[in-house]
Amino acid sequence: MLKKFDMESVRTATIPYEVSKHKLKDELDDAANVHLFRSMIGSLMYLTASRPNIMFAVSACSRHQVTPLTSHLNAVKKIFKYLKGQPNLGLWYPRDSPFQLAAYNDSDYAGSHGDRKSTTGGCQFLGRRLILWQYKKQTVVATSSTEAEYIAAASCCGQ
Repeated sequence: MLKKFDMESVRTATIPYEVSKHKLKDELDDAANVHLFRSMIGSLMYLTASRPNIMFAVSACSRHQVTPLTSHLNAVKKIFKYLKGQPNLGLWYPRDSPFQLAAYNDSDYAGSHGDRKSTTGGCQFLGRRLILWQYKKQTVVATSSTEAEYIAAASCCGQ
């Protein structure tokens, strides 16, 4: 991927993303190549399956796909610099490991005493590796424990 975007000889970065200061209205920033920007974002989105540590940075940069500026392109390039410096970090899926997806979830019925909403928790495994963990308050009030379980199952399937 570094070769595709001619970034093999760049220096490495220790972090994938920095929250930049807001530009003032009188500061000008040139428009970036939209095709290049979108291609880089698409490649990084593909890579997030095995490198979840860059998900926040990629998502923050992907917001600017309609009209990317040079500063946005530089932020995407910083992610590539980070990837160059961290080549062995990520999730690995060996061929000999089982490729079975298993999901587990549960909810408490009206566990929040203030608004009577249930809390849903769950995890998903690919083989023996944890790939997703979630814990959140449900957005609706369940009228029965069965309904709370259905809401939990639906949120697990939606992941």
